[in-house]
Amino acid sequence: MNSAEIASLYRKLQLTITEQLEKVDGEAKFKEDTWQREEGGGGHTRVINSGAILEKGGVAFSSVHGEVSEAMKQQLQMEGNSFFATGVSIVLHPKHPRHPIMHMNVRYFELDTGEYWFGGGIDMTPHYVSTRDAIRFHNSLKRVCDNFNPLFYTEFKPWADRYFLLPHRGETRGVGGIFYDHRNEDNTGLRKEELLAFSIQLGELFPVLYGEQVSDRSLLPPNIEELQWQALRRGRYVEFNLLHDKGTKFGIYSGGRTESILMSMPPQANWEYDYTPTSGSEEEETLNLLKSPTNWII
Repeated sequence: MNSAEIASLYRKLQLTITEQLEKVDGEAKFKEDTWQREEGGGGHTRVINSGAILEKGGVAFSSVHGEVSEAMKQQLQMEGNSFFATGVSIVLHPKHPRHPIMHMNVRYFELDTGEYWFGGGIDMTPHYVSTRDAIRFHNSLKRVCDNFNPLFYTEFKPWADRYFLLPHRGETRGVGGIFYDHRNEDNTGLRKEELLAFSIQLGELFPVLYGEQVSDRSLLPPNIEELQWQALRRGRYVEFNLLHDKGTKFGIYSGGRTESILMSMPPQANWEYDYTPTSGSEEEETLNLLKSPTNWII
């Protein structure tokens, strides 16, 4: 399977996901922005705003190629002279503080040296952690992993815990999920077609997972304390994406499109100096749950 065929399947995945997410939201529709990369390739960024559930969301597809710059070699530790990369990236920011932020990325990368790999994953960042919802989320991810390799979840879940960490805060970004990178036949025993199928199944699972998390339509309108907390948690999300996220760094250093790279940012976020939650509050409970990784499989 060549790179053009993989890119075509990822583009189809993007369209499938946005169609399903429109049904989940029930009100807003995605708008598409097509762009070209001067150094080679381009993509389609689909965004949704002001929906019944989603305040802001983006599902981006890209297929880019070009020379491996010195900045890419230094920042991303790459070898080779030219590269090809394609994938789908999603971030959803809901209106209601009781609904979670959710992120997904699936990608394929190859170098002119013949080296290739797949990467990606899904993770969830609730503003308020619900143990029940986290358990359901992780069990769904494990079922897909087990379809391909019974060791995937046991490897990729801790990988997500390590990756989605704000070391300067001493807390995880959310309840984690799965994350993997540089996976190929040599380190998984799966053929390229099987690894591609794994990433496609993860993508198809994403709108199902989000639909489960926002299925309770009987929520009361948020109060001012919940909205303030949501804005603070969004601030943490910004910190991770700008300081630690490899995808953001790759997009910047490879000359990617800024608007598409930064679509992951929330519409609004706050930072409060030396914030301390009220003792015994839900906010304190959430922070305590984020101090160390949790085993959510029961």
